[in-house]
Amino acid sequence: MARLFGTDGVRGVAGEELDRDLAVALGRVAVRKIGKRIFIGRDSRESGPMLEQALVDGICAEGGQPAVVGIVPTPAVALITREMGADCGIVISASHNPPEYNGIKFFDGQGYKLPDALEDEMQELVEELRGEQVETGQSRPVPNAALYYANHAAAVLQERGVDLSGMKIAVDCAHGASCETTPATLRALGAEVFVINADPDGSEINVGCGSTHLEPVKFLMESRGADIAIAHDGDADRMLALASDGTVIDGDFLLAICAKDLKERGLLDNNLVVSTVMANLGFQLAMKREGIDVITTKVGDRYVLEAMREHGAVLGGEQSGHIIFGKRNTTGDGLVSALELLGVIAASGKTAKELMEVMEKFPQALVNVRVTDRALYEGNEAIAAAEAAAEEELGEEGRLLVRASGTEPLIRVMVEAHTQEQADAIANRVADVVIEQIGA
Repeated sequence: MARLFGTDGVRGVAGEELDRDLAVALGRVAVRKIGKRIFIGRDSRESGPMLEQALVDGICAEGGQPAVVGIVPTPAVALITREMGADCGIVISASHNPPEYNGIKFFDGQGYKLPDALEDEMQELVEELRGEQVETGQSRPVPNAALYYANHAAAVLQERGVDLSGMKIAVDCAHGASCETTPATLRALGAEVFVINADPDGSEINVGCGSTHLEPVKFLMESRGADIAIAHDGDADRMLALASDGTVIDGDFLLAICAKDLKERGLLDNNLVVSTVMANLGFQLAMKREGIDVITTKVGDRYVLEAMREHGAVLGGEQSGHIIFGKRNTTGDGLVSALELLGVIAASGKTAKELMEVMEKFPQALVNVRVTDRALYEGNEAIAAAEAAAEEELGEEGRLLVRASGTEPLIRVMVEAHTQEQADAIANRVADVVIEQIGA
């Protein structure tokens, strides 16, 4: 059987790949493999309450003690699981995916995502238990979880001795889990905040908005004369920003800006930052200029965190906007990332655009190819030949990366080159071969 867990938990179309029986089994297995005291949070998706109750039923069937947090960002669940002494945290969310998708991801009692080996053990048990009927379970609420998380995040600026007075910020909450937390926190810290998509409407989550669709928040920023724009995905474990001229501040820029700032303040432990294979070549060169070492991992914030823990790094992240500040939280945290960036702006007196001068981004092309089966990519000779030809053309002045998505039936083709035209041409050429060979 194919692996149940992807790079960020179990994910699929709700009611189809991810149905009640699977959620019940996952709840039962969580008790057996992780522990009895379990906190459950979710984003705003319409399938969330159904999956939440299924998890509660499964947890109770094994003698567990489920506590329901409500709609909160994923990093809030990691935080309160750790701070309130639970054995396990569960988040019901499909992150940046469309509304029809949902997911179930797990944290251990320290707020860390589970290792692959434990997930494999859990899958074996899930396959045994799936479909068994259980009684309806009962949960208890966890009051003020969103406020607890927001106060924790606000300490980023309070400890630095700055606030956001005089700053105008545009925010897109993507109809997701950040609706209650990000706008209120920014206002409490003194900013004038303009917000869109701030109602937690699960039928609209991530639809044409949020960190994967920056046009609406860019329009809001320009129309209101804001200094910067911030956009989250559905579960707010990531954040992308826009400088006032509309330039995108992606995860590579965020890492570069914050790594330089932490180093200058003597807070970049081991002079080290962790990134992934998707990081822009310009990021690598920028860190070399700043004298900062970079460790590269495969895609997935869980792998970034594993490397951070192994090598003693306090900062790591992904181009997509999953940024982990290890002294603040144990997973990607969109609100903390926003506040760290805003803190650099407030303390330095520089604009976001000026801070972006730390790195020059190489032109990049990314093509996502929907396929029938991601596993068919490995060993395909025609695709391998197309990759070899592309790498020869790029030489040492560019980069090709072809990989299977960990959460969707996609093959991602990424090319970096000296010109956008060359990057687009090579990416499309390789993608055409993927479509021809294994396209859906």
